[in-house]
Amino acid sequence: MTSSGSARTRWFRRYPAAGRPRARLVCLPHAGGTATFFHPWAGALGPDVEVLATRYPGRQERIAEPCATSMAELADPLAAELLPFLDVPVAFFGHSMGASLAYELALRLQPAHADRLAGLFVSSREAPHLVTPKEIHLGTDDELIAEVVRLGGADAALLADPGIRDIVLPSVRADFRIAGTYRAEVPHPVGCPVVAYAGDRDPGAGENEMKHWSEVAGHSFGMRVLPGGHFYLNAERDSLTSDIKRRLDEAVLAPS
Repeated sequence: MTSSGSARTRWFRRYPAAGRPRARLVCLPHAGGTATFFHPWAGALGPDVEVLATRYPGRQERIAEPCATSMAELADPLAAELLPFLDVPVAFFGHSMGASLAYELALRLQPAHADRLAGLFVSSREAPHLVTPKEIHLGTDDELIAEVVRLGGADAALLADPGIRDIVLPSVRADFRIAGTYRAEVPHPVGCPVVAYAGDRDPGAGENEMKHWSEVAGHSFGMRVLPGGHFYLNAERDSLTSDIKRRLDEAVLAPS
């Protein structure tokens, strides 16, 4: 396996480990989210873990590119882009839509690189074969903004600014299309540990929904419920990253 070294990539914003990484965590944002969402995670997982925050097309540095409109349009190129980074074990953290994408990435990499998959951490999203189809992306701009506000994401503040809204809204709509039309036909298991995280006041992806991720856990399954709604991870970031760090330590970072 070729080392990624200091390779540049348009798909990831890299937050390097202090030295040579012993593991990487690929972070996949929610619908409408950006790599910047995971900036506070830099260094939070310890000196041995590099964080790769995913840059979706159609926003920030990739604003000139067309947005993806299907899960495969994200998962296929991302899986190829990750190959040089598999010189060390890789785990995934996906929030909301990002959880579905994390699962699809694990499935794509599993046949040839199962030994490099260290964990699938999924947050605030129904299990892939039980996702409820939604048509929010077909609504008006006001209806789309109202849904973002209802979920409680920081993106709502951006959408309140008319000047920024016209720039941000197309990627939000495209992502809600991906999230609303995606559903796995059957629950294919992944061969790495699966851990589900939920906010105890999440109206659509709380503990009862998240527990079904156990049905795609071919290795082991764990779950953690934290205080908050759909974006519990903003206030509970330290608790969440500490839990992920502990699990990564146990899986791949503990001295042999």
